[in-house]
Amino acid sequence: MAPTITKIESREFEYPLEDVGTDQNGFNLVYDPGETTWRKLFGITIHTDVGITGEYVGGNSPGAAQINMFADYLVGRNPLKREKHWSEIKRALRKYDRMGIGPIDIALWDFAGKYYDAPIHELLGTYRESIPAYASTYHGDENGGLDSPEAFADFAEACLERGFPGYKIHGWGGSDASREIDRELDAIAAVGDRVGDEMDLMFDPACEYETFGDALKVGRALDEYEFFWYEDPYRDGGISQQGHRRLRDRLDTPILQTEHIRGLESHADFVVGDGTDFVRADPEYDGGITGAMKIVHMAESFGLDVEFHAPGPAQRHCIAATRNTNYYELALLHPRCQNTQPPVYEGGYSDMIDTIDDRGHVTVPDGPGLGVDYDWGYIEENGTGSVHVYE
Repeated sequence: MAPTITKIESREFEYPLEDVGTDQNGFNLVYDPGETTWRKLFGITIHTDVGITGEYVGGNSPGAAQINMFADYLVGRNPLKREKHWSEIKRALRKYDRMGIGPIDIALWDFAGKYYDAPIHELLGTYRESIPAYASTYHGDENGGLDSPEAFADFAEACLERGFPGYKIHGWGGSDASREIDRELDAIAAVGDRVGDEMDLMFDPACEYETFGDALKVGRALDEYEFFWYEDPYRDGGISQQGHRRLRDRLDTPILQTEHIRGLESHADFVVGDGTDFVRADPEYDGGITGAMKIVHMAESFGLDVEFHAPGPAQRHCIAATRNTNYYELALLHPRCQNTQPPVYEGGYSDMIDTIDDRGHVTVPDGPGLGVDYDWGYIEENGTGSVHVYE
């Protein structure tokens, strides 16, 4: 008898980020002593009639709202038919960004791994079990943390001493980004001079720059220091194939795009349109592990590398099954405050700054499914009261 989904639960919870606030515009997370920012995520459980539960913790409110639109479809169906469910739900959400697919698809993969008593990367086809990580910083602040070019260089040197082989800068930016260009250029020079011969360096303005001219100025500075990639420079939101093709035609530094477009076809169009050099993918954003691996193989057919966005167990399994990739993003890191990842893991799993080994690598969980144990007691104790049950 094939297994059957009997119930799906979605439970919202919150957790604190101490000494973390937002910048002057209210969006970028920055070091802010004495402030506490509360972050909300969702715990997903898929129950079945064989006593095995598929689990995932992550997501956001818009994605959770989309789960309302298709969860009832899954109840009573075989959880192993992921490709069929992915295709049907993708069509059902055709008017939306499909962010709701990711958490559910990951939980279905977790079920499958537990059902077959194998880690997800083995089901996908293992290529590696140890992954080099880069340190991905918080945004620049004005509060005594990453508040100067020298502070970014000091932290880069500290990350190098820890063993990180790569370092990514999130600068200051903001609505007056043009006024910050000189400080951003100084940060590029400070970090490049300090560790550029010993680390791969990346730069991510997170779509802050208001003009093509500002993006071009920064890109030329990155060229001088031979940065590994230049990510999401300006206010198009990271979605203009035309704009980024024009930018990359004028720079030597490779462009990394596609974090802010959704799904396989849009990623393929960006590649065909010469809008990027590296391809961005995220199992939570891009239709789960099923969707992310489609992007991986599409990029492979063009001879391009895929760089996965953000840390997490789903990302580790995808990277473990991907030949054409370079790094794991350990984010967000800061010399004086915690990583932004939730404290929901029991056992040895961690995405904090000290999780890397002496080579700067992270390992891939080797237990069944995602290979992590979630602290459901913490999730329930910190629940917001928003619980949805589909059965």
